[in-house]
Amino acid sequence: MTIKCVLFDFSGTLFRVESTGSWLRAVLTESEVTLSEAELTRKAADLEAVGALAGGAAPARPLPTDLAEVWRRRDESAASHRAAYTGASRLVPLPDPALHEALYDRHMRPAAWHPYPDAAEVLAALRGRGVAVGVVSNIGWDLRPVFREHGLDPYVGAYVLSYEHGIQKPDARLFATACEALGAAPEDTLMVGDDRRADGGAAALGCAVHFVDHLPAAARPDGLRPVLDLVG
Repeated sequence: MTIKCVLFDFSGTLFRVESTGSWLRAVLTESEVTLSEAELTRKAADLEAVGALAGGAAPARPLPTDLAEVWRRRDESAASHRAAYTGASRLVPLPDPALHEALYDRHMRPAAWHPYPDAAEVLAALRGRGVAVGVVSNIGWDLRPVFREHGLDPYVGAYVLSYEHGIQKPDARLFATACEALGAAPEDTLMVGDDRRADGGAAALGCAVHFVDHLPAAARPDGLRPVLDLVG
């Protein structure tokens, strides 16, 4: 099989979101709210435990019933995404209720995201070989500014974002949309992601699938390079 197109997931694959502590600290600073270091550390841990940072850890325990259904479908629209993550955040008391919305807004900024160390190298090499590149993401906001800010947008031929289509991975229709946008047949396409259930949905369409580990960027300096060997 000759790979002519590679689709990538966003969070945990090409980019990693900042730590929960960094996220909370940035918002507190901008909002001019002061917490002791010990309290900031505790609040960050509590926010992480409920999965309040999109792109960060999943909830460590079941969410309340009224939030669980919103959470299950959170990537189908911008409104659902905001409701799910601010709803999770509100499970953790903060000094000012407005901080919950501010935290959500922060996570959409390019400054909150960092590409994996080998992302630019791998994307550039693929495009240099004439391989089409797309991004297929379960997400509730426009990630294109993140790619532009970090210089990766020139390598991406198509973005297929769940909230723009009202469906989430592993629904094969998202992968089919990406293949069509890039003019590639599924059997000539490789999907690269960190979520075996969501990203593995591409296999139902006939795509090859390769998984990477969702790790902090410093702990995964070359996790994307095997993709180049798979493409050949």
